Amino acid sequence: MRKILITNDDGIFADGIIRLARAAKKYGEVWVVAPDGQRSAASHSISLRHSFDAWEVDFPVEGVHAFACEGTPADCVRIGVLNIVPGKPDHVFSGINYGYNLASDIQYSATAGAAFEAAFQRVHTIAFSEGAEDIHEVTDRYLDELIAELIDKPLDLWEIWNVNFPSCSLADCGGILRDRTVSTDDFYHDHYIETRLDDKRINFTVEGVRNWAAKEGTDLRAILDNCVSVGKAKNIS
Repeated sequence: MRKILITNDDGIFADGIIRLARAAKKYGEVWVVAPDGQRSAASHSISLRHSFDAWEVDFPVEGVHAFACEGTPADCVRIGVLNIVPGKPDHVFSGINYGYNLASDIQYSATAGAAFEAAFQRVHTIAFSEGAEDIHEVTDRYLDELIAELIDKPLDLWEIWNVNFPSCSLADCGGILRDRTVSTDDFYHDHYIETRLDDKRINFTVEGVRNWAAKEGTDLRAILDNCVSVGKAKNIS
């Protein structure tokens, strides 16, 4: 039986990882190693200068072996692949992330960072994300279909499959668009709000404005058009 390691960056008891683990059980023995809390935007960072703990937890999906971890999502993949899953996993699933991982934002994403770490460990990997809203109709309709389609679909060295589900009703969804490239457009146009605290100290708070334009054929364009985006992503940095 194939072994599937699942992680995320929203925390081990996030709704998305529970739904993904439940769907993955159909395809093999499921192991979860995920952060003990929120780690969004941690990118591909790993812990080098200090140790960290992991411990078994009671996971709300029967038959799943689960460990919470103090480290980053990439740490979770590393200990999952190298130490926890017996004989190394056959696949890594990262997600389902609460918030899209596409366009320029993919470089910050710890969902993608964990997936890239799995690819670096020579494990076939799929990252799953959806909008940061409690609308799961499209994800629920297409998740199993896309796991079945992609789980044995080959990838080049250090590549991952990157899947984003739009936050819309199923009736408004335009279906699946495959072979989407990672958009070079910004998902958010960011700026910082400055607040001067005293004559030396300034507080900075990031504020992002959604970008509603993107080139055809890209992941961002697919999501803006309420379509499921499926494509490959690669990071060798």
